[in-house]
Amino acid sequence: IAPRPTGAVRPIVRCPNNKNNHRERLGRGFTLEELAAASINRRWARTVGISVDHRRKNRNVEALQQNVQRLKEYKSKLILFPRKASNPKDGDASEEERKMAQQLVGTIMPIDKTVTPMEVRTVTEDEKKFQAYITLRRQWRRAKLQGMRDKKAR
Repeated sequence: IAPRPTGAVRPIVRCPNNKNNHRERLGRGFTLEELAAASINRRWARTVGISVDHRRKNRNVEALQQNVQRLKEYKSKLILFPRKASNPKDGDASEEERKMAQQLVGTIMPIDKTVTPMEVRTVTEDEKKFQAYITLRRQWRRAKLQGMRDKKAR
């Protein structure tokens, strides 16, 4: 990703509330804990196109590891141009890497939203005969009237 990102790389977060918490989206910024786990300085992160959110907290270990992996992948793809071409520092790109670099336009590292298709199978005779609604109604009625029946039995 070179010569300079047009946007910032953002973490993958889950939407709030029970209705949407299965959905993933791009968040505001990486937590300080995620940056530390990926061994990235928070001040340096902003200069190379990594968004930082000091208020966000990690409540899930899997999400933390996913975002740390995302940061490491971004860091490996990053091509840093030297400030002075005559005096490159450690970590700056070589001349060949700089010539190969192309400007990336659009969302940086978008979320992969591929959905695996469901396996289709035929419905069995037992499943055709099973009456789900009637069975559920019976169970609900039994559960509701259980206390009253126990009281009568005593």
